[in-house]
Amino acid sequence: MISLVTVGTGTVSPSGSRTSAAHWVETCSGVGSRESDLGSAPKVRLPTPDSRILFDCGAGTCHRLAKFGLPWFSVTHIAISHFHVDHYGELPAFLFALKYGAKQPRTAPLTLLGPVGLRAKLQQLASAFGEWVTEPGWPLNVVEVTPLTPVVLDGDIRLEAFHTPHTDESLAYDLRFGTGRLVYTGDTGPSEELGDWAAGCDLLLAECSLPDSMAMAIHLTPSGAGALAARARAKRLVLTHLYPPVETVDIVAEIGKVYGGPTVVAADGDRYEIA
Repeated sequence: MISLVTVGTGTVSPSGSRTSAAHWVETCSGVGSRESDLGSAPKVRLPTPDSRILFDCGAGTCHRLAKFGLPWFSVTHIAISHFHVDHYGELPAFLFALKYGAKQPRTAPLTLLGPVGLRAKLQQLASAFGEWVTEPGWPLNVVEVTPLTPVVLDGDIRLEAFHTPHTDESLAYDLRFGTGRLVYTGDTGPSEELGDWAAGCDLLLAECSLPDSMAMAIHLTPSGAGALAARARAKRLVLTHLYPPVETVDIVAEIGKVYGGPTVVAADGDRYEIA
């Protein structure tokens, strides 16, 4: 099973309801179990996740993870889509929280993935904030992802990237586990090639930044997101990265003109599953 929580569905535009880009994904084979932490509610046994992956880490990520009861301290991988501040600007704060913000010191390894240039960005952050960025006190593995070259995250979990028309380094990610497949577009403009690469995905987590009246080459509008989902024959479309102007239109109705599958405009904290 693949579980998705849309931690941050907004953009760089300040919002009282949407924080910047961040998405939490757990993969679970059903082997082993853990006790739920539901406060005063009765505790139940839940399957133990195989991996806990954070896609992007924009402003607000740390506190949103805590608000939604996600086990942020147990993150196994962080995958950055590109180097705009609303997608990776809170990475230093998250690493700082992992080092100093928990009851016990972290010892488990952490893998950071991202476009070519990730290592150089981390060195710049270390120059600004301190050596703990690159030497946090536990094993830190940095992987610069090449598009169309699969990466084994853990066991049967595979990650592949595809270049998107946004910045020179921008990547979409394809996560496969068992027969489940989740595609996260990151930021992207219209791209038939991206739709072909995402073909047949179970869940397409796509940006939908602006209304069609404000269309541009480096972001998707409702009609653009719908066209991408239709091209990919996605089984389900979940929309994220919404600037305030796009929420003044009927997004689902606009998408329905070109894509016939189920469509959801995600909110911070929404949860989805791929069986």
